[in-house]
Amino acid sequence: MKNITLNKRKEIQKLQDNWVSIADGVNIIGDGTTVVHCDEFPLKHSFADGVYVRQMDMKKGSAVVGHIHNHEHVWFLLTGNLAVATEKTVEEYIAPCYVIAQPGSKRVIYALEDSIFVNIHKNPSNTKDIEELEKDIVSTTFEKYEEYINKNK
Repeated sequence: MKNITLNKRKEIQKLQDNWVSIADGVNIIGDGTTVVHCDEFPLKHSFADGVYVRQMDMKKGSAVVGHIHNHEHVWFLLTGNLAVATEKTVEEYIAPCYVIAQPGSKRVIYALEDSIFVNIHKNPSNTKDIEELEKDIVSTTFEKYEEYINKNK
């Protein structure tokens, strides 16, 4: 299983690298090193005590390659239908549903319908600084993820 997972991880990274290499800022957005904030994938940020709620809307036919999540968290699909690929599996989700996402997961998400999904992350410092939160929530590479995990043991 480990070899299959590593091969899928490489495939997901290769997909991201290919998209970055042809990114034109209109049809393909992002550089693979920062979290994209754009009108095509609007984000809504909400906060509760110790909790950061991040909503993203996706139009049918759009796709994203996410960064590696550093922590276990829950995400909810409120409306729509998504195909989600990770190193371990490809699954289809039909709203409403929720998933417990494991740390170290990097996802390719394809919207089969207009969709709204929400990630629920811990926020023990109660910061509302999105850049600070993103530094704790995601890593841009698997090497940085390993560094993060080793530093925060």
